[in-house]
Amino acid sequence: MKILVTGGAGFIGGNYALTMVKRYPEEEYVVLDALTYAGNLETLESIMNEPNFKFIKGDIRDRAFIYDLFEKEKFDVVINFAAESHVDRSIEEPDIFVSTNVMGVQVLLDACRKYNVSRFHQVSTDEVYGDLPLDRPDLLFTEETPLHTSSPYSASKASADLLTLAYYRTFQLPVTISRCSNNYGPYHFPEKLIPLMISRALANESLPVYGEGANVRDWLYVTDHCNAIDLIVKKGKVGEVYNIGGHNEKTNLEVVKTILKELDKPESLIHFVKDRPGHDLRYAMDPTKIQNELGWEPEYTFDTGIKKTIEWYLNNKDWWEHIINGEYKDYYAKMYKERP
Repeated sequence: MKILVTGGAGFIGGNYALTMVKRYPEEEYVVLDALTYAGNLETLESIMNEPNFKFIKGDIRDRAFIYDLFEKEKFDVVINFAAESHVDRSIEEPDIFVSTNVMGVQVLLDACRKYNVSRFHQVSTDEVYGDLPLDRPDLLFTEETPLHTSSPYSASKASADLLTLAYYRTFQLPVTISRCSNNYGPYHFPEKLIPLMISRALANESLPVYGEGANVRDWLYVTDHCNAIDLIVKKGKVGEVYNIGGHNEKTNLEVVKTILKELDKPESLIHFVKDRPGHDLRYAMDPTKIQNELGWEPEYTFDTGIKKTIEWYLNNKDWWEHIINGEYKDYYAKMYKERP
């Protein structure tokens, strides 16, 4: 089986590629990534020379390029991680999010139709559901929760989900969708909450926390997410949506304090800043469907996952320091300067 992993040099897509290339040596994996600011080829360094792996630089919005790629490679499965994903950036430049997250997905869907791909899997987010009140811990997002977006980012992801389901109904394209809670773990771009707090705490710099830090997120270790996607692609029912959650609800302030405690840094580093416009209050996923139908369970609690994450960042400073310094953008040129 030949699998296209779009956005595979990003955080979640990169972890998926690293895990599956080694887990399934009999399957072929092609990673496609445009290598924008969030794509880092250094993430894939350990599998670059594996016989069942290939990297291709390209943009999912480029229809001619995508059709040519599908014509040559004859993919069996397409897993779409490619997306603009930073909420703050979507508030500043919403057009880029619509272009990549909606129009790019349409190009992929059309290519899957044209070249008879047996499964298209869209990686989505809990943010398409909007948010939940802080005073109702009994409420959880299910697959039947109405879409109610808050930011240009979440609106673009919801649009992609609806488009994917429309291609299933109208064209009988075999699709699945997963919606996950907040991921964390190795190779996470340093502008996101957890790696940002780790890197700044290590440098004894102030830790910016929105509002009062009361916003709640359900945290999911990235490997648990990758395992869930693997199950959905192989055993999930076509046309279905699956929620993936970690049962690890924490306020942002709790997360930051946990990181400071693990690094033996003072809480005086915390600096509260003006809240983000339209900031969602609480996300909480009900993963009952994927647990009952596919037998998925998260391996990591937040306590075990955050310790493993912090340990990784302590042991891999070169990776995130290259990003902070901008040096990671040179890696592609170094890797491919002698290749056609």
